[in-house]
Amino acid sequence: MGLFGALVAKLSRSKISDLDWDQARRELLASDIGPALTDHVIEAAKKIKGDDARAGLLSALSELISSKPRGLDLQPPLSVFLIVGINGTGKTTSAAKLAHHLKATGVSVALGAGDTFRAAAVEQLQTWGSRIGVDVISGKEQSEPASVAFDAVQFARDNQRQLLIVDTAGRLHNKSDLMNELGKIKRVIEKIAPVTEVLLVLDATTGQNALTQAKVFSESVGVTGLILTKMDGSAKGGFALAVENHMSIPIKFIGTGEAIGDFQPFDSAAYLSSLLDE
Repeated sequence: MGLFGALVAKLSRSKISDLDWDQARRELLASDIGPALTDHVIEAAKKIKGDDARAGLLSALSELISSKPRGLDLQPPLSVFLIVGINGTGKTTSAAKLAHHLKATGVSVALGAGDTFRAAAVEQLQTWGSRIGVDVISGKEQSEPASVAFDAVQFARDNQRQLLIVDTAGRLHNKSDLMNELGKIKRVIEKIAPVTEVLLVLDATTGQNALTQAKVFSESVGVTGLILTKMDGSAKGGFALAVENHMSIPIKFIGTGEAIGDFQPFDSAAYLSSLLDE
């Protein structure tokens, strides 16, 4: 059953008691949508007539998600996407999955291994690149990340790639020096080509803490879209709704597993519909 399935059923079949509303509020709070959004949804639900429960709730939820475009901004001859986020969210894997997805649509892609502080991250990206047939530009271990990004964008330009996807080191959102370094990487890249997307990778199981991450990263480097990882059933259903409502940043892709194909564009209509399934 979807997150709001029980509420739709109650609205459709019977008068809801105060106890029912309290139970609905507890369930929504447990789903990571947060107290303010929970209260907003409950108040909206109280105004919905029983014979129009699903459509009424769908309309109310639709107003809470971002109205910004979910497509990727590709500008010829070369665009650059930055993949950012804290450690452990799945940035490197997401960069490779995105490259694989776009290559399958006919876009010529290169990858930049900007996480120079973790040799394992560079090796992981190189392994993915070899597997999916995409060039990976890297530097020496502990290289200056901005320098690697510069070399990568030069390679992409000189070899007529349409897109460069740059993986970056995981950084704590509360460390200003690390966040400032992201800004430096972006500025260096833009000497050659525009950074048309800054995609923040969020672990969907981390709940409300991810909203803080989204706020700080957006302030530092202007996040244009989100990639949600671990949306494989272990994540609580309300997270995507909460992050879009809180930040008005569109979710562009979701990762649902470890395989290269476990990655797809986020379908907001299908997501909202799933929340209402009884």
